[in-house]
Parts: sequence; C-alpha cells; structure tokens
Amino acid sequence: MSLGFTLAKPFLHALDAEDSHRATIRLLKCVPRLGAPLTSPKLKRKVFGLDFQNPVGLAPGFDKNAEVPDAMLAQGFGFVEIGTVTPLPQAGNPRPRLFRLTEDQAVINRMGFNNDGHAAVLQRLIARRARGGIVGVNIGANKEANDRIADYVTGIEVFEDVASYITINISSPNTPGLRNLQGKADLQKLLERVNAARKTKTPMLLKIAPDLAEDDLKDVADVCMGAVDGVIVSNTTLSRPNLKSRFAAETGGLSGAPLFDLSTRCLASFHQMTDGKIPLIGVGGITSAETALAKFKAGASLVQIYSGLVYKGPALVKEICAAL
Repeated sequence: MSLGFTLAKPFLHALDAEDSHRATIRLLKCVPRLGAPLTSPKLKRKVFGLDFQNPVGLAPGFDKNAEVPDAMLAQGFGFVEIGTVTPLPQAGNPRPRLFRLTEDQAVINRMGFNNDGHAAVLQRLIARRARGGIVGVNIGANKEANDRIADYVTGIEVFEDVASYITINISSPNTPGLRNLQGKADLQKLLERVNAARKTKTPMLLKIAPDLAEDDLKDVADVCMGAVDGVIVSNTTLSRPNLKSRFAAETGGLSGAPLFDLSTRCLASFHQMTDGKIPLIGVGGITSAETALAKFKAGASLVQIYSGLVYKGPALVKEICAAL
C-alpha cells in the first residue's frame, strides 16, 4: 500500500482535497485486506483495559462513516477511530471546506461533522464486528440539536455495544458553540449525564482543543479525574502560526505540522495536571518518528495520525513503529 500511495500521490494531490479524500476511500474499499496491525512484544500496549498491537492509531475524520476501518487496520495501524458521527445524518458545511496547505505540511478543514448518522454507521460496525481489531467511535452533536448533551447520551447508548471505545468530541471548531461544553460547569453536566447512560464497561474518552487557556485546561483536567477513561489531546487549532500557503486565511481547524508544538505543550501540561493518572492519546502534527516519540515523552500512552498520511502515506505508521 505504501508503494501504491507513492504512485497515486501526484494524481490524488492534483484533485481538490475533498475529492482526493473520497477517491482514497473508494480505492481502499477495493484493496484486499491482507495486512494486519504491526506488532511485536515491544509495541504492544494495554491502555484503558484494551490490548493494542501497537500504539499508533488512525485519527477520526479520515473514515467518518466506518467505510474502511478494516482496510486501515491492514495498513498496520494498531487501532482506528471512526467518526465524528451524529445522531441524524448531516451534510456539513458548504464546499470547499477542506484545504491542503502543501508548503506547510498542513490541512485546514471546516467540514462541520458531515456524516451518515448513527443508524447507517451502526449497521456497518455490526457487519464488521467479527473481524476484531480495535475500532473506536467518535461521537458528536447535530448542529441544530436543542440539547447537545442528549445527542452524546444517545451516542453512548447506540455504540457502546459495538465500539472498542467511545470518544466524546466537544472540541471541533466547526460546529458553532460546541467548544463551550469544555467550560467547567457544562463539562461536569455533560460527563454526569453520559456516565449515567453507560451500561457497559466500554471505555469513554474525551477529546479536547489545543486552544484552551492554562486555567481552563486545569478545569478540564480536574473534571476529568475519575469521570473518563482517557483524554485525547488534541483537536485542530484556530490559530495560524506562520503559515505560507495561499489557503492560510481559510476558516476552520488547522492540523498537520504547524499544530505540533501547541498540541504537544497542551499534552505535557495535561499530563502534569493529572499526575499521569489519566491515559492520554497524543494527536497533532505527527509527521515523523521523531514527532511521535516526542508525544510519548510528553505523556502520551498512544498516538494518532491523519494529516501526516496526506503527505507521507501509510509508510509513516511503519516508520513510527520501527522507531519504537
């Protein structure tokens, strides 16, 4: 598959970014699933009760609708997170809404939780359940929801029997007002309601933004203690650190290489604030083995990549695992 990416990259990068992404999903549906997660005794991890073959995962956003989780596990990933999924199908924001910032090795997106909805994604996950592998489900709230917390409760109820773990995504910058749920009072209310809805021991994670002020990050850390099984640090950023691309002024969340420093500082701070008592997944700006190792040194138990794949393909997974 790495060779296939090398050959296909010029064609894919000649397309509009979203068209390129859809073409990649279609190609993956046709690829024989001959591979498996890369593993060795030194790569295996047990985190929030799950046995990972290796600690390198695929971040959500790539496979929003659970169309190709097994094809991605076959590329060597130790786990795959699908989504974000909302209760009702959602078209998302108008196109164009996905931009490749090649000069910066970055991506800006304002997708807006476009997805097929709970019912369609649930059927796909039920159909692939017997294949095994760790597949997490990232859940969100519909843009027009009157009670967004209720949407997360529904997500727990729908997916806890088929997901390896569930991620509560309240940190996307592309749904107006969603990040307000990271405030201390709202976050306490959210976690109380979703925990009350849990009927199984399926791990529940929280995904946070890298743009939180230090005091706000400390509030999140305090609320999370004992209330979640893990935290993902971090989502995309609204900041624009020294970008060169002509797309630098586009609105949306920035991911890729320019996010690395901010997200890694946030990861290290959160690890320190929680005394290492909450398992963390480090995300943001991983483009090499060195940047992945920096996430582990900052306190991550696992890492996830997405934007790095746009520029390096699945060879990045092998590179990181080899370094580990």
